[in-house]
Amino acid sequence: MRDIGGQNEARSAWRFYPLGLAAAMGFVMVVNAGMVWGALSTFPGAAANDGFDESNVYNRVLDAVEKQNALGWSLSAASHEGRAVLHLRDRDGRPLAGAAIEAAAQRPLGPAHDLALRFRPAADGTYVADAALPLPGQWDLMLRAEQGGQELRVTRRILVK
Repeated sequence: MRDIGGQNEARSAWRFYPLGLAAAMGFVMVVNAGMVWGALSTFPGAAANDGFDESNVYNRVLDAVEKQNALGWSLSAASHEGRAVLHLRDRDGRPLAGAAIEAAAQRPLGPAHDLALRFRPAADGTYVADAALPLPGQWDLMLRAEQGGQELRVTRRILVK
């Protein structure tokens, strides 16, 4: 307290407001800098530059999607003990056995890893990858299943624990 004309007057806490405001803004800047560094240091790759070329033949892409939808196949993916497991079904939901499956696995986050996978039939409509995925986390599987001249191309994301 200070004494003004014989009266005691308490000092206001508002005198620290500019200091608190500057500290809060400094904290926000430090957090933002950390987020920018984290984003730049973990970016897995570059965007493709072939968008214009793909747009010139987009009708072919739409035709392929229509053909694939008319086929009616469904493919689900999961992981079991680090291995990718696929379940392939026909239009009526019956297991689709005897398909040839080609696959590539990529990590959408973190260090880039690209792997080619081979699948072997395990049961009716179930296919298991020959090798386990090397790291835990999310993996994108780019899949191509072919049987009897019919083809299905899909991408599925799985989580490996």
